[in-house]
This record gives sequence, C-alpha cells and structure tokens, in this order.
Amino acid sequence: MIDSSPPLLHYYGKLSRLPPQIPTPDQRNDLPDGIALVEEYCQLPLIDLSCLSSTNEKVRLACADAICRASSEWGFFQVVNHGISPELVRNMRREQVKLFQTPFEKKVTCGVLDNSYRWGTPTATCPKQLSWSEAFHIPISKVFEQACYGEFSSLREVMVEFAAAMSKLARLLAGVLAENLGHPRGVFGNICQESNCFLRLNRYPACPMSSEISGLVPHTDSDYLTILSQDEVGGLQLMKDSKWVAVKPNPDALIVNIGDLSQAWSNDIYKSVEHKVMANRNKERYSIAYFLCPSYDSLIGSCREPSIYRKFTFGEYRSQVQEDVKRTGRKMGLPRFLL
Repeated sequence: MIDSSPPLLHYYGKLSRLPPQIPTPDQRNDLPDGIALVEEYCQLPLIDLSCLSSTNEKVRLACADAICRASSEWGFFQVVNHGISPELVRNMRREQVKLFQTPFEKKVTCGVLDNSYRWGTPTATCPKQLSWSEAFHIPISKVFEQACYGEFSSLREVMVEFAAAMSKLARLLAGVLAENLGHPRGVFGNICQESNCFLRLNRYPACPMSSEISGLVPHTDSDYLTILSQDEVGGLQLMKDSKWVAVKPNPDALIVNIGDLSQAWSNDIYKSVEHKVMANRNKERYSIAYFLCPSYDSLIGSCREPSIYRKFTFGEYRSQVQEDVKRTGRKMGLPRFLL
C-alpha cells in the first residue's frame, strides 16, 4: 500500500536523536511570567453576519460593534450566516481529502498548485519545534490558473468558487474593522489585492506522540485577517488570559482571527493572538485558511498617532519573521517593531 502521509515519524526520530540547539520554553521550564499551561474549552464570540444587512440600523450597528469588540478582547471570533454555503464547504473538503490522499512522493514532485506542497517544519532543531502536518500554501493568483491543477481538474472549479467566497467575506469583515476606526470600508481592499492573498489547505495526520507534539506550533498570523474552515475533529487552541484554551468545533461557523498587521495598523486596538493546533492520537484533521495579505512592498503604519510601532513593509516583516524562526526557533513578531 502506497502511503500518502509524509515521513513525520522518521523526521521526529531524527530530531529526537539530535542535541537541541535552541532550548524551548518547555525544556528550560521558564515560561514567561504569568503564562500557565492550563487547557480548557472556551466559547468564542459567535456573531450572526446576516445582521450586517438588516434593515434595522441598530441591529447593523450592534453586529459591527460585536465584531470589533471580539477583535479587541479576543482576537478571535466565530461567524455564522456568512454567505458560504454548507454545500460549497462540503465539496471543498471532499476535494481537499482527495488531494491529500495522493501518494506522498507524488505530492512532493508533481508541482501541483504552483509547487506549494510542504510538510513538517524544515527549521526544527528539536521535536518541540516540529509541526505534525502537511499543507498546500497557494497564492490566490494561482488558484485561477488551470495549468496549476494538472490531473486534479475537479479541484479547480470548487477551489475557484471557495476562494472567491472567502475573499468576499474577508473584505466584508476588514471593512467593518476599518470603519470602526474612522477609515473607509475599502481601505484594506485597496491594499490587499487578490494576487497577494493565500489559501492554505491543511491536513494533520494522526500522531502517536500526540501529548508531545503540536499539529501546528504556537504562532500568530503575519497577515491582516485569517478566516478558517475546520472539520469536526478540533484541536485549535488560543492564548486567552495567559492560558491556553481549546475551541470547540462548530459545524455551522467559520473562525476569524486578527493578524499581526491589523494589530500594528490599529495601534494595538485589535489583537493578534497566539494560537496552535494540538495533534490527535486517533484522528486526522482537515482545515482550510484564507489569509488577507498586502503586497510585499506595502508600507504598514498606524492608523492613528502617536504610533506604537515604527513603519515597515510587509516584505521586511516577513523577512524578519523568517530570520527569527531560523535563528531562535520562534517567531518574535511585532515586538521587534516597537518604537
């Protein structure tokens, strides 16, 4: 039988035999002050987006206020009645599963979806830095190119429709966040062209060392806004009040989280919150994320003065993140850019 999963167990074994070059918080036993390794379930704010189109102005304003309050207090929220049909989500999940069932060697070599396949954590120097997952990280501009799909022709039609729907929703939410701070609704739409955004298809295989390994290591997102569609398996956790809390899957909801760029742009009014995915011993997990991003030469500055952060380009920010991860094993993020 040909295996479709990447050789994560073999990679884990190699990392386990290496002396760790970079001590992780778990190895040093010196978590930042006030951070507890407590895990409990939380109920993310749940927002009915149909209220944004209500004929009642009070209902519309209350919905917008709920979005902005959740972005400030949680950095995460769930949305229902978001305009993406359950049938489209099911069709996208079906095609995603078929894609990941392709033999591993073929996924690595066939170049499908702009050669966007990746697995594990290439920069890991110890098991704690390994993400037990595989993914296709696809520029939206390539989603519309038929040549990128090869033999996966049935994937293209569904993915084009899904990407367009996620893009529309991301711009709707970004407009609400911009307007709340006194800016035009279209400000992010002008900055974040489709060619700059990404769609990421994730698979988290079942992991026999699930108590030791993350499906995706703790991080914040380096974009303006992320929208996540996940299956029923669960595993997503976020940092809330200095402890890790787990998010219960809601089959009717999409999850939205604020990215680093929105936190910088809003002068810390909106919060980009650290999150991770826990590996599961018995079940594989699937999710799809849409990332609302600007061009690499876009200048990121605060929407109000005095600014907390110095101005920087998105390209500069991404380069600094990659350098930090390579050098320390962790993303340092926005603190690097504080004035």
